[in-house]
Amino acid sequence: MTSSAVRKPLRARDLVGLLATGVLFFAFMTGHASAATGCGTPMPAGRHDMTIRSAGHDRHAVYFIPSTYTGDRKVPLVFDFHGSNSHPRGQLNRSRWDEVAEREDFIVMALQGSLDGALAGTHAWNVPGVKPLPGVSREGSLDEGTFIRDAVEKAEDTFCIDPDRIYASGYSGGGRMLSQYVCDGHDDFAAAGFVMGLRAGYPEQEDGVWRPHKESCHPAKAISIIAFSGLKDHVNPFAGGGQPYWQYGGEAAVGRWAELNGCEGRPLIDTGETVTVSSYSGCRRGTDVVSYVIAGASHDWPARTVRFRFASSGDETVREVDATDRMWEFFRNAGGKLMAGTATTTACAANTITASTTEGGQGTTCSRQVISDLSAPGASEGL
Repeated sequence: MTSSAVRKPLRARDLVGLLATGVLFFAFMTGHASAATGCGTPMPAGRHDMTIRSAGHDRHAVYFIPSTYTGDRKVPLVFDFHGSNSHPRGQLNRSRWDEVAEREDFIVMALQGSLDGALAGTHAWNVPGVKPLPGVSREGSLDEGTFIRDAVEKAEDTFCIDPDRIYASGYSGGGRMLSQYVCDGHDDFAAAGFVMGLRAGYPEQEDGVWRPHKESCHPAKAISIIAFSGLKDHVNPFAGGGQPYWQYGGEAAVGRWAELNGCEGRPLIDTGETVTVSSYSGCRRGTDVVSYVIAGASHDWPARTVRFRFASSGDETVREVDATDRMWEFFRNAGGKLMAGTATTTACAANTITASTTEGGQGTTCSRQVISDLSAPGASEGL
């Protein structure tokens, strides 16, 4: 049987269309492959060391893989920045981000600053625009901003990471470093958390008053910020003063981030017995700025030892401030959905392992137990 169809000659515009379709298909396929960078390979669970080549130097990091990681599904990533006179493993011991990562199925990466700390075996960050702590020299200092950016790229190439769910937290000097990194226009992080270390640019004095230098902080975008401060912190005082790198207080830093995010009006303030929570809303891109000020807290990472009731809620339930759990809830809901007074709850099996709160534990671990490495120096230090 003979077909009656007649094949028409291919016109020039048809050829162009086919070529364009092929280009688009190729772009889609290569783009899809690029988006899958780091995926497809399982990795052993636990803490591991990593070397990152940055600006001609080998830099150090420690990363944590949860036991549920398969490499087949994109997961969030949280960076954890250590304080001065500390190191990556010491910071993970402090924050217990790996415990939360094991429970919630995400990866943690703790980077190491380029400066040698005042204590043997410890390190500090070369924060742009400010002097380091006494006893910490800038000798051998490197470009930390380039290192952080290279670490983000290394993580995306190595792990199966969701690029829209990369977050960061910083303690003390690590908070100062993270603050300035965001101020310098880097947009890697979807949200950021700070413990005893939130800044909003270099300190400057005008008419006897210390404040953030506006020209030294130009974020690339509005970003959700959560900060924890202690009224008994004499290292980085919430009221201001202290070392030359500090000077303006925590309230000025939080207020400046609210301005940078374009938040509307004054914050909603909820005062508990020992904790005051200030929450800015109506910010650009649906972001939030939330500040926890803990009356009895000194210069340390708040675990489940701070208990409070909110005065305005009428709820008599005693809640706990756990910086790591609160940060994770904030990160997960970055975009205006988290209420400051919402307690973190987790439903786990009956045979779960609960970290001791007296040892700084951050809640219930629903799968394998995470063991902290307490052998390295400086595990309990950090400024």
